[in-house]
Amino acid sequence: MSLPTSTNAIVLHKDASGNKEVFHDAVVASIPVPALQSGQVLVKLSALAFNRRDLWLRMGMYPGLAFDKVMGSDGVGQVIAAADPKDELLHKRVFFLPMKGWEDDPDAPEAGDAFAVVGGVKFAEYGTFAEYVVVDRNQVLLAPEFIDDLHLAAWPLGGLTAWRATMVNGRGSSSQTVLVTGAGGGVAIVAIQLCIAQGANVYVTTGSADKIKKAVDLGAKGGVNYKDADWPAQLADLLKKDGIKKLDVVIDSAGGEQLMAQVGKVLKAGGIVVCYGMTAGKQINVTMREVMRNQRLVGSTMGSKADLKNATAFLEKHRIIPAVSHVLYGLDGALEAFEIMKQGEGFGKVVVDISGGKASL
Repeated sequence: MSLPTSTNAIVLHKDASGNKEVFHDAVVASIPVPALQSGQVLVKLSALAFNRRDLWLRMGMYPGLAFDKVMGSDGVGQVIAAADPKDELLHKRVFFLPMKGWEDDPDAPEAGDAFAVVGGVKFAEYGTFAEYVVVDRNQVLLAPEFIDDLHLAAWPLGGLTAWRATMVNGRGSSSQTVLVTGAGGGVAIVAIQLCIAQGANVYVTTGSADKIKKAVDLGAKGGVNYKDADWPAQLADLLKKDGIKKLDVVIDSAGGEQLMAQVGKVLKAGGIVVCYGMTAGKQINVTMREVMRNQRLVGSTMGSKADLKNATAFLEKHRIIPAVSHVLYGLDGALEAFEIMKQGEGFGKVVVDISGGKASL
């Protein structure tokens, strides 16, 4: 077959407006498709998904951003060509690893500072917001058969981040009572689903009664609105009503100076707070109060290829379907995702069908 020599892609360009508030440009551009090198495959994408980091890149708030690079970390498609004509991945449905530089070290990336989430940053040779992507064959995994393209596109980055936070750093088990903060975001929703599938009792914080209801529909036992100043006391009352003394684990997306103080009274002695984000602030205060209670704060960033394999096997075993809030169509239509994320009202991921309407949901 004749292979494409160019592809449309969403590329990050430097903001040249001169405005005080930076918002870099995301444009659909035609770029060359490089020739296949040894060990590489060519993937024709059918679906992709947005993450909060894509918005942060445009706002100049994400580390290591690089201009004139293809954006995007999540994508699903079919291998249509390979450097090795006998490659077993040929014609197979695959999804991309959303990061590069972390194979299986249990503690941290082997690549150190060169570890990167792919798309729009230095150290990453590709992004997934494109019709065609050439990639090293070890940067894709076979897609589980039970899940459609659009829901699978919502899985890799969020699923990997949630898995490491809950099951690796949070030591996930069926005996736990877990609080997941910021329910509504892609990672937080998957964290809820993973913990529930594991058999844990799950509670949430979020910014609206509607999102609490949606979390309960997923299987959470209840939740509180973090906009209420007394939400920790409200949470303590919920736990008491359910006959639960304390939380075992907190899976947090926000950070902020008051995090440990807010959850400390409802977290057991020896409990763990796993933080994978900093939407509320870059600093978390830990005092002797937490030290004397043996409460631990654990940082959690993405995960390894081995983690993603384990997470995907768990996804398949429990038939977990990642939440999708919006479906957009085509790369031009995909640009609407940035405004949707700005509004922050969705419950789940924004996914894009670039199959011409053929991707199933």
